[in-house]
Amino acid sequence: MSDEKAPPPPPGHLTTGTAPLTLYIQHLLQRLRAFDRRRPMMWDLSVTGFWVVVAVLDYSTGGWRSVARNVDAPEPLVLLMSLCFSVPLLWRRRRPMAVLVLMAPASLLNIWTGAVVQAALLQLIPAYTIALRLPLKNLAGAGLLMCLPAAAGAIAIRGTADRQLVSYLWAFAFVTLLAIAVSTRREYTEALVERAHRLERERDQQARLAAAGERARIAREMHDIIGHNLSVITGLADGGAYAAAKNPERAGQALEAIGTTSRQALAELRRVLGVLSEPAPAADLTPQPSLADLGTLLTGVREAGLPVGLTVHGSPPPVPASPGQQLAVYRVVQESLTNTLKHAGPRATAEVTLTYTPTGLDVRATDSGGAPQPPRNESPSHGRGISGMRERASLYNGTLESGRLPTGGWQTRLRLPLEDTHP
Repeated sequence: MSDEKAPPPPPGHLTTGTAPLTLYIQHLLQRLRAFDRRRPMMWDLSVTGFWVVVAVLDYSTGGWRSVARNVDAPEPLVLLMSLCFSVPLLWRRRRPMAVLVLMAPASLLNIWTGAVVQAALLQLIPAYTIALRLPLKNLAGAGLLMCLPAAAGAIAIRGTADRQLVSYLWAFAFVTLLAIAVSTRREYTEALVERAHRLERERDQQARLAAAGERARIAREMHDIIGHNLSVITGLADGGAYAAAKNPERAGQALEAIGTTSRQALAELRRVLGVLSEPAPAADLTPQPSLADLGTLLTGVREAGLPVGLTVHGSPPPVPASPGQQLAVYRVVQESLTNTLKHAGPRATAEVTLTYTPTGLDVRATDSGGAPQPPRNESPSHGRGISGMRERASLYNGTLESGRLPTGGWQTRLRLPLEDTHP
């Protein structure tokens, strides 16, 4: 025999002979509530008709005589009292106080005549509705409407206080506590449902925010990769076209550099897009660019025709900057040199300066300008270049300044705190 257990039945499914009694009861109550929501008037007529039939049967079979103090009470009066206790139940949900008011004279008559028809217990149904749905101040009025006839009968008929008044008080107290318990449980369940819905909405909102943040991060990466490499390729292509007529060997070197740069750009794009299209275990785990890759970056820019130098002041801290901080520095330098290639003109030169201080890292990328070019975009609202650099700086509590120099060139300056990198 197999030791595997059968899967549990789906919610709401009942298996004959195996489901606990409580599941059957819950299932039945759910069906009754669903029927009540669909056809409330039909439900009220069904409930009222049931109790009218029970009251009339109690009268017709003489069952009321088994508990009556006066078995000789007029039968038409007994039938009238039975109908007065059962028929008003049709309005028990819309006008429960009015129903109790209609039943109160019949209750007084029932006690005074000694008939004591058992249909008088139907007063507990509107009393339960009042305790369940109406404000607390209505509960006192309901108690008076139920217990005053019993109190009057106990005063007029000696020896009936224990049998009538006390039983009415206990019955009213019971239905009141039951209604309070049901109301409390209903409110608690509604609060749990609302809390679950709120948590679900917050979860969806967090997921949307995380997705938006990830899209922004990927957009920055795509912009930096494509923008820089296309600028390098454009510079190489212009230089190769110029050298093709005079120095074919130099043109061939430019084409070879274009191919190398294109392959590097494609590899970086595949790495970024692989994170979106592949499961986490299969994603490309190539490290992100760091400060150690600045030399390779500058070599590619020089091959594109932009003379650029690198100067480092100070010493790196004992604990190096985090990978995210190093990537931010790399991308800022990359974007700055890309802007120089686009806007500074063919005779421009550039300089990158890294200055380590006791509390941080200062990165300057400057160019000398050149032939007049269209103005660079300094507004973060009209492109992702400078705004993307500012976003990267703000991720690590850094600041970024970018603007034109008095000499006509352009400077981008990144200040990045590195306090957290010290031991």
